[in-house]
Amino acid sequence: MKQELLKKIEKKELTVGVVGLGYVGLPLAVEKAKAGFKTIGFDVQDAKVEMVNAGHNYIGDVVDDDLKELVESGMFKATTDFSFVKDVDFIAICVPTPLDEHQQPDISYVKSSTEAIAKYLKKGTMVVLESTTYPGTTEELIRPILEEGSGLKCEEDFYLGFSPERVDPGNLIYKTKNTPKVVGAIGKDATEVIASMYRSVLEGDVCEVSSPAIAEMEKILENTYRNINIGLVNELTMLCQKMGISMWEVIDAAKTKPYGFQAFYPGPGLGGHCIPLDPYYLTWKAREYGFHTSMIESSMMINDRMPEYCVERASKILNRHSKAMNGAKVLVLGVAYKQDIDDYRESPALRVIEILKREKADVEFYDPWVAEYKYNGTVKKGIEKISPEIIKDYDLVMITTAHSNVDYKMVQENATAVFDTKNVMKNVENKENVEIL
Repeated sequence: MKQELLKKIEKKELTVGVVGLGYVGLPLAVEKAKAGFKTIGFDVQDAKVEMVNAGHNYIGDVVDDDLKELVESGMFKATTDFSFVKDVDFIAICVPTPLDEHQQPDISYVKSSTEAIAKYLKKGTMVVLESTTYPGTTEELIRPILEEGSGLKCEEDFYLGFSPERVDPGNLIYKTKNTPKVVGAIGKDATEVIASMYRSVLEGDVCEVSSPAIAEMEKILENTYRNINIGLVNELTMLCQKMGISMWEVIDAAKTKPYGFQAFYPGPGLGGHCIPLDPYYLTWKAREYGFHTSMIESSMMINDRMPEYCVERASKILNRHSKAMNGAKVLVLGVAYKQDIDDYRESPALRVIEILKREKADVEFYDPWVAEYKYNGTVKKGIEKISPEIIKDYDLVMITTAHSNVDYKMVQENATAVFDTKNVMKNVENKENVEIL
């Protein structure tokens, strides 16, 4: 099986399947097809499948013309019919791994996708989980489902591995194609073949590790590392505010050291599909071993509290202008979780708006990248534009995303008060009406 698959990879005779056509799956499917492998995308959402098959892109990191050309040439198609799994030789599972209402890992998407694959899995297929999850998922959950559902045996009849997605929406340098990959599989042969498959498609290095659990833990480490360090600067930011010290200036001074320091920055909280969620997967799994991840949990508590802290600061700013939060007109600038993208998943700005409304403020938002968002089952539309006249109408402008296509000088010149949680006003000369987190 190993030699046959390596030969198929070399000759590009494999058919690739990608389950889940979201921020991770669609760019991966496009790169596989661009590399010369016939690719089938699987998704349970009819709307996504129809858009792909019409050549209409909905992911920022995918080039529109690439998708259209691949679909028209027959190299890439999408379907909701999992029976086509029988036609593929390589399957990447790229489905969401969110948290439930109790902050517990929700692996229902991974489980249901695996069950659907198992029904049609054939001998000589590689299955790779890319969704971020707790260490042990591939071997403890995926393997039994595939073996029982297909009647095939892992290592002998099919290969199974884990290769964590590394997607950074809006990153102008690192995309799916040139970001290094980590691969951990069950057995040396599986690791070699799966790594070979990725090397045939991607430009970035492929690092082989000894097991899926290593690769799963590696991904959790990446994002927990960031969570903890952001938690540290957020906590120090709250302290510095009491001390009358600018944390932003402190960080700028510290990063002049050419070794031993990496800059992390404060903000209104954490957003995105990884950093706010992934540590919860590890803390949940750790309890199985009677272990409490105290440092991780502390950082999560700090970061989770930042939206509320920012609203408390906003209330004090309004108070200095003889205005109560109740009834105050507040404009939130930016709801995307990071600058210059349209992705608002887990954005702390949504929590900020929720808390402002809870405090009876009259809240609106403007985001040049996000016209509307859905939160807790309701859709909220933003204002269509900002101008000096519009800015003057608010008691407070709260900046929660550092988009580069906003005229912050105009905002400062016309706002009654500005609370800048992202330090975008750094280079604005007049800061008399500006308070920075």
